[in-house]
Amino acid sequence: MSDEKQFSVGELAKHVDGELFGSEAVLVSRLADLETATENDVAYVEDPKYFATAQSTRAGCLIAPQSFTLDPTIDEESKRSSVIRVPRPKLAFAKIAALLHPPKQREPEIHASAVVAPSANLALTIYVGPHVAIGEHTQIGVGTRIEAGVVIGDNVVIGSDCILHPNVTLYDGVTLGDRVVLHAGVSIGADGFGYVRDDMGYHKFPQIGTVVIEDDVELGAYTCVDRAALGRTRIGRGTKIDNLVQVGHNVDIGERVVIASQTGISGSVTIEDDCVIGGQVGFGDHIRVLSGAVIGSKAGVLPGKIVRPGVWWGVPIVPLDEYKRRNAHLGRLPQLREEIKELKRRLDELEAK
Repeated sequence: MSDEKQFSVGELAKHVDGELFGSEAVLVSRLADLETATENDVAYVEDPKYFATAQSTRAGCLIAPQSFTLDPTIDEESKRSSVIRVPRPKLAFAKIAALLHPPKQREPEIHASAVVAPSANLALTIYVGPHVAIGEHTQIGVGTRIEAGVVIGDNVVIGSDCILHPNVTLYDGVTLGDRVVLHAGVSIGADGFGYVRDDMGYHKFPQIGTVVIEDDVELGAYTCVDRAALGRTRIGRGTKIDNLVQVGHNVDIGERVVIASQTGISGSVTIEDDCVIGGQVGFGDHIRVLSGAVIGSKAGVLPGKIVRPGVWWGVPIVPLDEYKRRNAHLGRLPQLREEIKELKRRLDELEAK
């Protein structure tokens, strides 16, 4: 949730460096889509196929591309008050959203029900909610917000202006940078899934490494990041990970990576900077994904593979063009089956003669 603020359209145009048409004095306070927006709302249009809908929106402010022009045939009463034209409307809309709906602010407080170890070093401006537990020698930076039920182990380092939503768990010895956001139920630093087989079963391989989460990372609800067996598991600066993602031990994820929901990443995988990973992708161990690669949803990546830049899909993954060709062939299998049955029937007739 967030606090709601009010801005003039003129202020918003300056914030996104946009070209303003209409009144700059119009006040807006909310975000909405084109069809449901009212005079207090900001909406946006980017795809030309929605330009017609945008012409009749009731939004007080419309964010539009530079190719968008007002239809002169629409009566003045139906026109919205203001239009801001920008090169990238969706990006401008997101920046305006951050102004209109900033994160909820908390006054500095340590709730009476929180349990804080005597040796913990907490900045004076943090918020600690009900039933939080903070371990020995843990450090928490200025402006950080820790919501109800969070458990923080010993020797944890948390930077400034972080947000830990309810029931996050940070095991001993993990490190968070600045402005990290962890949504409800995130687990950082649990043991990795590492065992050694002997004649009588499995022995646990040591899981004594750490986890480092760098600045401006956001992890979705119930995502799990395991500690390294030896060394560290790392998530690089600016990376965004969706809900219900599993990051195994000794995984190294670079900067500005985007990973969608339900992806599972096995141990010792390296994902370099600026990669895009779709939902439900499965990674075997010891894979290297090179910078700029895009992997489509439900893909499977075999252990030890090097994934080069480009778009990949399928199980096991192949370049997108090849995946499309294979998919087209698979779609013709019923027809091919009938053709083969007919050919076999004809062959049987010829042999009979």
